[in-house]
Amino acid sequence: MTERSVWERVGAVSSVDAVVVGGGTLGAWTACFLAEAGRSVVLVEAATLGAGASSRAAGMVRAQGGTEAAIRLGMFSRDFYAGQPDRYPLDSGFVAQGYLMPCFTDEEVAAAQERIALQRSLGLDVEWWDGDEVDRRRTGLAPGVTSGASYAAGDGYIDAPRNVLAYTAALVHLGVAVRERCAFTGLRVEDGHVVAVETSAGPIETHAVVLTGGPDLARVGELAGARVVAGGTRHQVVVTEPVPGVDVHALPMVFDVTSGIYWRPGDDGGLLWGMSNPDEQPGPGLEVDWPYFEKMRERVGDLYPATRGLGVRRAWAATIDYTPDHLPIIGPLVRPDGRVDGAVVASAGGHGMMWGPGVSRATADLVLDGRTDLLDLTDLGLDRFDADGNSRLAADPIALPFPHRTR
Repeated sequence: MTERSVWERVGAVSSVDAVVVGGGTLGAWTACFLAEAGRSVVLVEAATLGAGASSRAAGMVRAQGGTEAAIRLGMFSRDFYAGQPDRYPLDSGFVAQGYLMPCFTDEEVAAAQERIALQRSLGLDVEWWDGDEVDRRRTGLAPGVTSGASYAAGDGYIDAPRNVLAYTAALVHLGVAVRERCAFTGLRVEDGHVVAVETSAGPIETHAVVLTGGPDLARVGELAGARVVAGGTRHQVVVTEPVPGVDVHALPMVFDVTSGIYWRPGDDGGLLWGMSNPDEQPGPGLEVDWPYFEKMRERVGDLYPATRGLGVRRAWAATIDYTPDHLPIIGPLVRPDGRVDGAVVASAGGHGMMWGPGVSRATADLVLDGRTDLLDLTDLGLDRFDADGNSRLAADPIALPFPHRTR
């Protein structure tokens, strides 16, 4: 269906098959999947496509998750990015760089080996390197600094601004009607079923709506009459001056889970690395915390000595979303009076680049078929959180150090 024909059906009294709220990575790819299935789709975005964290992310893509759900979502998303050139007008710039996750204690080694066993059982190609093997490889890490590491050659990264371009081009190509600067304001529900989406530009009649919103998802949920346990917190990224004597594109990416720091190749020979402060209170943050950067720079220098003393070429901060258990939300909207048929809530739990396409695929499947074969969604809905916002699930252990509360 062309964009023009969709627009002809969108208006104060017209209807479409589905409405997607939110123009970030999650909402946009969900809209694309629905359109690929032949549905007429309207995407509403309060600002502009990619205006939030989607255009500011570091773009890390890994399948080395700590739970079955994380691994399955990561594997799907990684394959999706790699296959984009054959599917869409533009791709997200995926580079299979390889990802190293070092361990520093015996306990971390044991946990990593258990994790590798789970990952391999799900089909992920992942290796264990002992400390001597890490030292023999070209990694940039200081000799003897680790007790070993897991490594997945297929993990990599995308370019976040290019990802926004890629999904924008896909939306246009697939005929999704994009309404920018159009805010979601509520739902019309009759007998427990969605019948329309309310927006600042007027209602859109539909029987299916997907609610995304990244760090603003809790507010989107409130407008829909529900409580969504999701929050927002500051995340910071820097790009250094060129690393002397090192081809950063020849080395693996590294995730130091202990301190919540990761790095990958950056611009013009520099190193791009990101960090979150686990002691920071939830809430928006767009300014760089330079004292915390200086503290983390010491850690990076200890692990990667060639970076010591390097200046910073670029630095920025973004408000990213998260859930208390570091896992996604994929499930029906549940209000105090019960489940709302036709309304699905989706959050990547702070892993928009890493899990976004997988969460989008599973969400679209729920809208289209009421189920998905991608992963087990039994425990990933809103009902896993109690009245205090606590999850009954164990948190994914391989995640940034997000706050444990959403407010």
